Amino acid sequence: MNNEKYIRQITLPQVGELGQEKLQHASVLVIGIGGLGNAVLPYLASSGIGTIGIIDGDTIAMSNLHRQVLFSEKDINRLKASVAYDKLSTQFPEVSFKAYKEFLNVENALTLFKEYDIILDATDTINIRYLINDACVLTNTPFVHASVYRFQFQIATFNVDRSGTYRCLYPNPPKTVQSCSEAGVMPGTVAMAGLYQVNEVIKYMLDIGEVLTNKMILMDTMTNQQHQFLYQKKNHTFITEAFFTKEYQKQDIDTISFENALKLEGLFLDVRQISEEPKLVFKNYAQIPLQNLEENLLQLSAAKRIFIFCQSGKRSALAYQLLKKKNVDTVFCLKDNAPELKSKIIVGSSGV
Repeated sequence: MNNEKYIRQITLPQVGELGQEKLQHASVLVIGIGGLGNAVLPYLASSGIGTIGIIDGDTIAMSNLHRQVLFSEKDINRLKASVAYDKLSTQFPEVSFKAYKEFLNVENALTLFKEYDIILDATDTINIRYLINDACVLTNTPFVHASVYRFQFQIATFNVDRSGTYRCLYPNPPKTVQSCSEAGVMPGTVAMAGLYQVNEVIKYMLDIGEVLTNKMILMDTMTNQQHQFLYQKKNHTFITEAFFTKEYQKQDIDTISFENALKLEGLFLDVRQISEEPKLVFKNYAQIPLQNLEENLLQLSAAKRIFIFCQSGKRSALAYQLLKKKNVDTVFCLKDNAPELKSKIIVGSSGV
């Protein structure tokens, strides 16, 4: 370890050379290389964290670039994990980076989590957040959570020395949560949330300050107001490996392109909120928001096939699973979502 590189933080009495050695031997797994992941990775590395795992199976798109600052236009369509690994390894050669070019799932979570001291949740998918929580409970691993909604973000650290978990704060998953691509976000808001996460990791690894356990901070960047919410630890004895396997077992989703769906007789189901843009109007189109879908299943009973879409594909996947559980068999998720459909409808795809 080159102490000269870290001299400014070694000078801090809360860190010192002993603290820097602790960081050098620490390991952090960052789940997701979106806006939060891009914010946390350089600062975890520049702090001297010895081993950093990065897991994400997604590729880079143009819409990522305004907040995912590790990437540039020449990286579009490349795997995020590969690009982040290449750039970070060059900038921080003393850090051991491990790139996992896949999405976190029931098959890899428990094995991966056992290899790291702490997990950093940089995702924006609600079901993955519960998977992270439950895997952390089973492996007795702490994790730092952040989520962003427009100009607000929340931060908490869970499962530290048997402290409260994400399920203590949010016992049941909501039916729908808007992602950044659906609600909108400013890059500065994401960056601030990520830096709070890094701070939590450093405090935990050095055993300094006050880690955000059994409480959650909500920050409103428009008003600069910060609110703290306390919650009580609950015992979730139902979180067993059997429960974990059953709850998060992979569910294959049948997909179809818009062009091929047009050739078949079926209903195009938009599960976005009514207020969301772009507005779409075409043949055999219906809109039922995801949170209202279960109570409106009768509206779908006459459809020979159902082609589901939303803004990004996340809610359509949840709608697909819901309809399958209700024994609706001829269901597909469109490979195209609302932004892509808008351009295809404008150019006048046949059958529209």
